[in-house]
Amino acid sequence: MKIRLISPGDIEAVLSIYSQYIDTPITCEYALPSKNEFTQRINSFTTTYPYLVCEEEGKIIGYAYAHRHMERKAYEWNAELSIYLDKEQTAKGVGMQLYTILISILKKQGIKTVIGGVTLPNRKSQQLHEKLGFEQMGIYHNNAFKNGQWFDVAWYEKQLGPYTTPEPIIPITNLSKEEIAEIIRNSN
Repeated sequence: MKIRLISPGDIEAVLSIYSQYIDTPITCEYALPSKNEFTQRINSFTTTYPYLVCEEEGKIIGYAYAHRHMERKAYEWNAELSIYLDKEQTAKGVGMQLYTILISILKKQGIKTVIGGVTLPNRKSQQLHEKLGFEQMGIYHNNAFKNGQWFDVAWYEKQLGPYTTPEPIIPITNLSKEEIAEIIRNSN
């Protein structure tokens, strides 16, 4: 298993994994984005945040990424995380590895708090967050309407660094390939 930053050649594989969730409440999107729209979305995230893929025997089996949680300047030191695994790869430790590396990179960037939203019920995702030390902040009740029903969304948070006067976050593009490779090695 190899975890690395996403590259342009990964888009179709990542979109294929995402397509497995479009008819579920795990994503709140109603329709699968086009390849172009999905590429633009990834490009907008990767100017600042990490977007990781996990491959096994040359095949992408999962991905995880971070993005800005809220838009105002004061929220700059928070990041929201997302993870999607090929449905054949859940409960095998892939998610734990992806999230561990993602969190380590974000910590290096100066992110202070990471946040994860989980559409309920989703015990696997809840357990992943809990095992990684996230604490549930609360539940937005009847927050998402999909497939003819309302779903609750639980929100989890994890502190990464001390809450002192922060330096500006370091965009992922400002970390060297060596720094990222070292984080990945040390997280395995």
